[in-house]
Amino acid sequence: MAERPNPSHPASSPPSRLPSPLGLTHAGFVEACRGAGVGSGRADAMYRAFFAGRPEGELEGCSPPEPTRVLESESPEGVVRKFLLPVPPPERLSGRELPEALETESVVIPMRGRHATTHTLCVSSQVGCAMGCGFCETAQMGLIRSLSPAEIVAQWWAATHCLGATIKNIVFMGMGEPLDNPGGVIGAIEALTDRRGAAIAMKNITVSTVGRIDGLLKLRERVVTDGWKRLNLAVSINAPNDEIRDSIMPINRAMPLGELVRVLEEWPLRPSGAICAEYVLIPGVNDKPEHADELAELLKNIRCCVNVIPYNPRRNSPWPAPEEASVDAFLARLEARGQFCKRRRTKGRDTMAACGQLGNEQIRGRKLVQVGLG
Repeated sequence: MAERPNPSHPASSPPSRLPSPLGLTHAGFVEACRGAGVGSGRADAMYRAFFAGRPEGELEGCSPPEPTRVLESESPEGVVRKFLLPVPPPERLSGRELPEALETESVVIPMRGRHATTHTLCVSSQVGCAMGCGFCETAQMGLIRSLSPAEIVAQWWAATHCLGATIKNIVFMGMGEPLDNPGGVIGAIEALTDRRGAAIAMKNITVSTVGRIDGLLKLRERVVTDGWKRLNLAVSINAPNDEIRDSIMPINRAMPLGELVRVLEEWPLRPSGAICAEYVLIPGVNDKPEHADELAELLKNIRCCVNVIPYNPRRNSPWPAPEEASVDAFLARLEARGQFCKRRRTKGRDTMAACGQLGNEQIRGRKLVQVGLG
């Protein structure tokens, strides 16, 4: 593990007559520039240059903030880097101490391809999270605030232009519940997929949710429209029945598995598409052979791949990481039941950068109340 300090500088703001292109589509930025008296040709050039990492004209010197810290750890595919970006705290926070400063946490994950190594960027959609999942570090913070589209896209900027990573895939699997912040997430996806900006292919973006049914219904309205049909969906199932899911995921008490499964059975998928059913394997909780059988039965009418994720212990976790034999046995049992499944390889556990480990320990320590589902 290595920590590489990286001095932060305050985020500069562009002149008040022009907005930052972060979080805006090309069309949105051109329209805003038109209202400020800047022609479409000049706006087009500024937008393209900005996303290429060369802000010019009225936007010169207006780059987003650099990471305050970069934590590195080795994996078989290369170096996993977790980086922190400063964001302003909310003006008020009901029932909570107001933090002096906030940071988002993002992770650059190397992916070794046939011809070259590219990177997946795991982005945060909120600072903290209101969902309260017992196995997740972020949930121990409670929800501080949601991120704007610009603050989400700034994570791509930092990974690309500060860390020099070639970002191919973006997964909304960092801090926060994406469908608890649909406006920020949808706005960020629109900006990230603009071919004149970040130009991330929609097929390379995944939104992961605990299963907020109201948020899923909102997202489905977008998924059925042109340009959005290739967006990938991942859903944290994590239990084969309501009793277990209630105990580790409070959302299930309001939106039980049966209701969630019905929504997923009707999810609009492209012909070659499949839902990613995420299953965090927790020793002594959801890892028995009968749990695998029950899970396969639960998902039998959903076109999905079960992504088995060995539990990455949070701070002060009541559970350890599972043994390799337990993970292998669970996968084998699912396969025997005819359920397509894969194992997620653990990367970044020693820097608290693995799945379920993102979260600010200082803010967690000052938490006064548990934020509700909202």
